[in-house]
Amino acid sequence: MTEETQGFDENEKPDVPTEATAAEDGAAQAAPAGDPGVSPAVTAKLDQVTKALDERTRDLQRLQAEYQNYRRRVERDRIAVREVAVANLLTELLPVLDDVGRARDHGELVGGFKSVAESLETVVAKMGLMQFGKEGEPFDPLIHEALMHSYSPDVEETTCVQILQPGYRIGERTIRPARVAVAEPQPGAAKPEPAEDEQDEGDKENGGPDEG
Repeated sequence: MTEETQGFDENEKPDVPTEATAAEDGAAQAAPAGDPGVSPAVTAKLDQVTKALDERTRDLQRLQAEYQNYRRRVERDRIAVREVAVANLLTELLPVLDDVGRARDHGELVGGFKSVAESLETVVAKMGLMQFGKEGEPFDPLIHEALMHSYSPDVEETTCVQILQPGYRIGERTIRPARVAVAEPQPGAAKPEPAEDEQDEGDKENGGPDEG
């Protein structure tokens, strides 16, 4: 009894994949069937979405800029309100500071009263209060208030000759002008004679002094 070995028919070719077949299969897997490519409708939709995104981005940038301006405005208003409140408080304390100054001038600032007065002056200085007004400085109507007026041959311009009440400011803001007594040059006062050097130069220009 012999066993017959099943073989291939001579006319039948084995099912072995060739290189061309493998390439076709790979292309079929890479590009799904039925995908003809990007259509004009999809391109138009993509452009529309991109345009909408740009508009929303500009809206967001505009809102961010408006918010930053709002924050700066709020901060500026907050500082202005604080400055007004501090100025109002310090203005109410000016009569007390005037009393302290008068007591110091009369030698009455002693003992516990002196400590309290110095503490008060330190506190108002920390809050930004500055005193101004000195004898001998030129009169400035923007920061001085003239309560007394006189003439003097010792001044060449309107000058503060006495400080009746010192002025106070906070930063560049004057909350009370200095109240002063001013003196103006004496009417008809002779002008100061030129210096000797200037007189010599004038003689040279005129050909020298006249000789006997």
